[in-house]
Amino acid sequence: MKTMFAKLALAAAVIGGGLQAASAETANIWVRADGSNFMPRIVDAFNKAHKDQIKLDIIPNAEIIPKYGAAAAGGTAPDALSLDLIYAPSFAAAGQLEDITDWAKSLPYFASLSPAHVKTGTYKDRIYGLPFSADASVLIWNKKLFKQAGLDPEKGPANWAEIEADAEKVNALGGDIKGFYFSGNCGGCNIFTFTPLIWASGGDILSEDGSKATLDSPQLRGAIDLYRSMIKKGLVPEGAQTDTGANFFAAFAGGKIGLSPSGAFAIGALNTQYPDIDYGITFLPGKDGGWSSFAGGDNFVVTKGTKKIAVVKEFLDFAYSLEGQTILAKYGSLPVRNDIAKDALKDLDPRYQVAAEAMAKGKTPYSVVFNDLINSANGPWTQMINEVFFGDDVDGAIKNAQDTMQSIIDQAPNK
Repeated sequence: MKTMFAKLALAAAVIGGGLQAASAETANIWVRADGSNFMPRIVDAFNKAHKDQIKLDIIPNAEIIPKYGAAAAGGTAPDALSLDLIYAPSFAAAGQLEDITDWAKSLPYFASLSPAHVKTGTYKDRIYGLPFSADASVLIWNKKLFKQAGLDPEKGPANWAEIEADAEKVNALGGDIKGFYFSGNCGGCNIFTFTPLIWASGGDILSEDGSKATLDSPQLRGAIDLYRSMIKKGLVPEGAQTDTGANFFAAFAGGKIGLSPSGAFAIGALNTQYPDIDYGITFLPGKDGGWSSFAGGDNFVVTKGTKKIAVVKEFLDFAYSLEGQTILAKYGSLPVRNDIAKDALKDLDPRYQVAAEAMAKGKTPYSVVFNDLINSANGPWTQMINEVFFGDDVDGAIKNAQDTMQSIIDQAPNK
């Protein structure tokens, strides 16, 4: 009898263990290569602390959009992915993302999530994406060169006139030192660092809902005039004209540039790779003051029809915790929960606090055809910027870009 009970108990234990094991699930998540520093770490921390698990795939930046589109259409998409926030409206419009509105609004900290991310994650008043990782555009200056030029090394420019004046003084040091740098043939770089100058001055390049192109404005023309003036005065290296982004960060990191618009990512990169460069971080200002920033990074989106949504929610809850936000901050992403951002950053370089403030109040253009308008090498934005900065026909370039943008918007499906 004892033997029989022992066998029954063993069988029950085996069955119970099997049920327990079966209840643990694994969700597959993709991230673009830009997240390859912080994403494996937060996934590892989650997996160590939870019964449910995450399988992570890191996809090359240039491949993730077409690869996810094909996978979603073919029924082989991951359960969720960390997606460049500008693309969320396109995939939502295509019906490939799960509507997570009710869940999102039930989060007690929903109102503290990055508003720019939430906006781009929304399509026709429904939420399809929530903030995951973040970057912000800022203005950086070389303190050593500022001091050599007779400028206050602890004070960055607060308006357009100060940008140009500071750049002139640094440029006057001569030799291979230049006052200002930007990547003149990079659409993505300039949407990130040039449009905040326009926003901070009261202008925009698109309407709030993305239905109208609004390029032809005094604010855009004023920002163009600022760049053209600095180019004409020789404050910008000649190589900037053909730079498609390869030197977006590298030029400043060389130690010979006084001022450069950049991103929060530059803080970690300079601190670890170029520790001898003493630099400051400030906001990208408007013509007469004020400031703005491009809120970049990724939205977390869920593939429509996934069976693993409970695991996905569990992972995102962890990412939004103070532990998760601290891991993200430590390894390269600004926090996306504004209510705990200071706590998540408290042990890091204090310059991150400036970048976090910029991101929290930053903007992101909204469009279901963002790639066609902005990022495409043959798109109207990229075609315009190089001409207006370095060419002779500013009026013609703006008009052509305005007309082409509006045509692309008007022809967009599901707009």
